[in-house]
Amino acid sequence: MGWVLRLVETGVDGSSRCVDVMAIDCLGNLGDIADLGLTLTQGKQLVALVQQEIVTVQSRDHAARRPDCRTCTTPCQVKDYRPHQIATVFGQVVLRLPRFRCAGCGGTEAGVDWPSHCRSTPELDQLRAHLSALMPYRIAAGLLEHLLPVDAGIHSETVRRCTLRVGEQRRDVAPAEPTAPAVAITLTLDSTFIRSCEDSQRHLEVRLGNVETSDGARQIFAAVAKTDTPIEGLIRRGLTEVGQTADTGITAFTDGCSGLRSILVSAGVTEPAGLDWFHIAMRLQHAETTASTLPADTPDRENARAMILAKVDRLHWRIWNGKARDAKVTLERIRQVMPVFQGDGDGKRDPPSRRLWTALREIDRYLTSQSA
Repeated sequence: MGWVLRLVETGVDGSSRCVDVMAIDCLGNLGDIADLGLTLTQGKQLVALVQQEIVTVQSRDHAARRPDCRTCTTPCQVKDYRPHQIATVFGQVVLRLPRFRCAGCGGTEAGVDWPSHCRSTPELDQLRAHLSALMPYRIAAGLLEHLLPVDAGIHSETVRRCTLRVGEQRRDVAPAEPTAPAVAITLTLDSTFIRSCEDSQRHLEVRLGNVETSDGARQIFAAVAKTDTPIEGLIRRGLTEVGQTADTGITAFTDGCSGLRSILVSAGVTEPAGLDWFHIAMRLQHAETTASTLPADTPDRENARAMILAKVDRLHWRIWNGKARDAKVTLERIRQVMPVFQGDGDGKRDPPSRRLWTALREIDRYLTSQSA
């Protein structure tokens, strides 16, 4: 038993034409679950053959048309045919595209207005760029090769060049018009460093963030510092696309870096930004983890450790609720019981009490520097 997959073309005049695309031999029985349905290889082969047949019909219909000459408006005639290889999501296809020649003035018309040196469809370019934004270029190329019948343009360097080209095109596109004006927008901005594995290469500072509204509209932006992509322009673009108006309230959050605050001002966000909770919470978590490792070999130390853990939790609550001055009081009370852990090092270079003291000092320094 076997199957023959047949593609039927129906014309506007009611005519039809069919072509056998693929023959599938008898599949195995259900005694083995591996024989269930088509395999990945058969599925890739099927969509590739269907894609080629559809493209062939499209090129044939295109050759039947006669464009007018741009110079004398006389209908052109077919001069010759040129094969073109185009990579698509469902495999590389070959087209026989005609070149037209005007019988009156001798001018030549290409017949298609594709970009010069076009070797792939926009859909494939967008898919490669999308996957490359989520994973390394080499892995993205391997994923395309594994799941789809993409047999051209899947080298990691090709995927990289395509991604950068799509990014340049997206950067120059005008902002999309929002569906409705936004009443309130939340803007977050942060920065991070990507360390270079080579000593001769510089580390990259990446500034990134997002703008979002209460109804779910969201735009993400990112740019490498000291490049041709200004982060201020990306922020303004994101605000425009989610519906910023003159009456829109903007709430901004940063990690407290003065450079990031100046970027927000340059982007038109003049209201003072608040501190994002992540950077504070990481410092509190470090202090709590270090406090849990304090020795409890005597009743005094056991009581002191329990009190410190309770105070750190209290410190978390007070900072979260905006009680920065009360947080200072809590820090001072923790310091008052720290002397009971003197001498707990036992020859250790960095005992838990010293690490906790450093963690508390970092929290105090952060709160002091960001008190505004």
